[in-house]
Amino acid sequence: MHKFGPILGGAFNFVDQNLFGGKLPITLHDNKQDYSQLKPADQCTKINYPKPDGKLSFDKLSSVFISNTNHEEGQPCHLKLKDSSLPIVRNLPIFAEPAQRYCPAGVYEVNEGGSGAFFQINSQNCLHCKACDIKNPSQNINWTAPEGAGGPTVLLLYQSSASR
Repeated sequence: MHKFGPILGGAFNFVDQNLFGGKLPITLHDNKQDYSQLKPADQCTKINYPKPDGKLSFDKLSSVFISNTNHEEGQPCHLKLKDSSLPIVRNLPIFAEPAQRYCPAGVYEVNEGGSGAFFQINSQNCLHCKACDIKNPSQNINWTAPEGAGGPTVLLLYQSSASR
């Protein structure tokens, strides 16, 4: 749909998924990397989402809790910045630091302190979706697999109960 628009792209997707079961003999590739297509914040309209109601919509941290994400205490952070100044010096003024929004678990935050803004990584919330590795406009975040097999366990619980 990104390449051909909603009508032609939707038709292509329908044929691929419903008639060929996702096994169409051709593959469409995007010529640009995802991170390079991010627009500067001043070119975008801010979206004001309604507050979570606790019935149909939930806040990020409650959803992370439900995922049963667990990382062992004292393990090294598996999210490394190549340059710790880039989130504040480059990404914040140009893109309003998008990691705060594209991360589904609220791992990345820009906070205000006594000496100004600082970038905080809450790696214990990480769901291992790798969005930060793919979408970061400066390609500054290096995601590595955490030690101790940490992360969400919902899929493991589902798989073990489904195999009974």
